[in-house]
Amino acid sequence: MTDQSTADLDARRAARRYPERPIVAVLAVVLRGEGPETRALIVQRAQQPNAGRWGFPGGALELGETVAEGAMRELFEETGIVAEPAGILNVHDAIHRDAEGRVQFHYTLIAVRGVWRSGEGEPADDAAACAWVSREDILAEKYPSFPTLLPLFDRALQSSVSSRP
Repeated sequence: MTDQSTADLDARRAARRYPERPIVAVLAVVLRGEGPETRALIVQRAQQPNAGRWGFPGGALELGETVAEGAMRELFEETGIVAEPAGILNVHDAIHRDAEGRVQFHYTLIAVRGVWRSGEGEPADDAAACAWVSREDILAEKYPSFPTLLPLFDRALQSSVSSRP
């Protein structure tokens, strides 16, 4: 990463702290396999907020892109995986307040189901690591994750079953 792009990234991250309004962000929920072999792709966050925690690949929506385009772009940037968008799973507000009660971060997260097309997953961009995990892995708390991880995994499972011919 060049000094200019590092400076730009640092400036964007700083602007997201103590925002004047919520930031729209997208998540890509991608599953592979069927039945008990079903796995979801998750990434370990490399940056704050929540560095070290595991969740679905995602990030801020960019001006001019649709929610689906943003989710698939973030998926590719963080993991190298290509998927096809297959509908919105959920909308969730992630609000973090500082010790004084001021809103330090506020993201409106839109989870998009993605149908895996190619790639195995290599961490890049804001991801420190990535893994294909089972529902049992999440239940066993093998990956310190967000409380929304399992409900989104289950919703994606239900969505993939209901969309089969």
